[in-house]
Amino acid sequence: MKYYKLYVILILTSLFNSCGAYFNQPFDQTPARLGEQSKSTQNLLDLPPAQAPVEVAVYNFSDQTGQYKAVENGSTFSTAVTQGSTAILLKALEDSGWFIPIERENLSNLSTERNIIRNTKQEYIKNLNPNEPPLPPLKYAGIILEGGIVSYDTNIITGGVGARYFGLGGSAKYRQDRITVYLRMVSTSNGEILKTVYVSKTILSQALDASLFRFVKFQRLLETEMGITRNEPVQLAVKDAVEKAVHDLIIEGIADGFWSAKGGNSVNTEVVDNYKEEKKIEESTGIYNRLFFQQKFKNSINFSLGTTLLDADFSDKRLGMMAKLGYDYALGEVVSLNFNTAFLNFKSGSSFDESFASADLNAVFRLLRNDKLSPYVYAGGGILLGFEEDKGFLGLDADQTDAKVQYGAGLEYALSPRIGLRLWGEHNITFTDKVDNLVNGKRDDHYLNFGMGLKYYFDFSGKKEENNSVSTPKQ
Repeated sequence: MKYYKLYVILILTSLFNSCGAYFNQPFDQTPARLGEQSKSTQNLLDLPPAQAPVEVAVYNFSDQTGQYKAVENGSTFSTAVTQGSTAILLKALEDSGWFIPIERENLSNLSTERNIIRNTKQEYIKNLNPNEPPLPPLKYAGIILEGGIVSYDTNIITGGVGARYFGLGGSAKYRQDRITVYLRMVSTSNGEILKTVYVSKTILSQALDASLFRFVKFQRLLETEMGITRNEPVQLAVKDAVEKAVHDLIIEGIADGFWSAKGGNSVNTEVVDNYKEEKKIEESTGIYNRLFFQQKFKNSINFSLGTTLLDADFSDKRLGMMAKLGYDYALGEVVSLNFNTAFLNFKSGSSFDESFASADLNAVFRLLRNDKLSPYVYAGGGILLGFEEDKGFLGLDADQTDAKVQYGAGLEYALSPRIGLRLWGEHNITFTDKVDNLVNGKRDDHYLNFGMGLKYYFDFSGKKEENNSVSTPKQ
């Protein structure tokens, strides 16, 4: 019975922590409400006011994927994405304050109604009021917005985690889909495509569950199961992507001089500069949210602090201090040549505490060269020298110089184009059994190094980065 109570407590604790939404399930009907804002709605509303809104026409901004909802046994006749994306785009254009949308999607309905009004006015003018003003003409647009939803990719990432022990278990699963939108701006005067914007949005689905299956006593079985599934609405994802596309189209139009904010060139420059910083980050992010980074500098120096552990003949092994300074030269995008010097303090047993220096030459292989977070491996050879203050040149003991080989691995994260943060570990194998001044057994002494440090990239050419300026809006 004690185990039964323990299992129930564990199940309830897990659900309270990770499934809070489970206890807020909708059991009653709810009234209609205003539609939710997407992640990009506020960014669109926060844009500075336009100097002069532009008339735009949208004939059709449709689903071009031709994809139907997938089910376990195939697919249904229900489309995977909304067919009302034109209405979503018109709402985004209206909310931005930069455009005056003109009805073109149902132009035939508008034309029919205007004909009815015109005929009615003619009868009214003929019979009752000869001074009745005529029906004003339709507005025309200087810009047409075209495009649509061009792809809906399902299951681009799936995964989960779970565990079960003696009938008690739980799991978490997720799936990520992706929707892609293209929006282009066309000039009605000459048909030129002035600008095209490409935006993608991921759609997340999650499932959490916990269960208990246990015999609590003879012929008494306890079985319980709880869970929750949450799917991000596809319509809200389309709204987010469309609003982001409109936001980017406005700012890129400012940068190219098609229109201007009310505050003039100073406001234009501020908005475009912020957008360029955001765009730089987005363009360096891959499809799976991997941060891409291209290292253009061939030379670098690195400095690390850490600890070293000598594995020799003493059974008592203790950590010592380690400091390393090195230089790298890139032979290519993947391979570089590395030279290191290090100061090591070896400690073993109660009496051995001595300083050493090392010099290494390694070949370094960067495995994910285009990622900001990149693992790397290296291997090479070097020498280990005894370090004593009362002997040799600069305290180095020339009588205790031994060859070694080393290999290691690490992670490097690019904090900026010039600075990287490194975390690494390596194994050094010496060709002597006398590092700790004790010869015992057949195995040579070896030691481990672990460190963390910074890497600074530079080039001898001294090239400066180019500055991009914002063009003056076209009149």
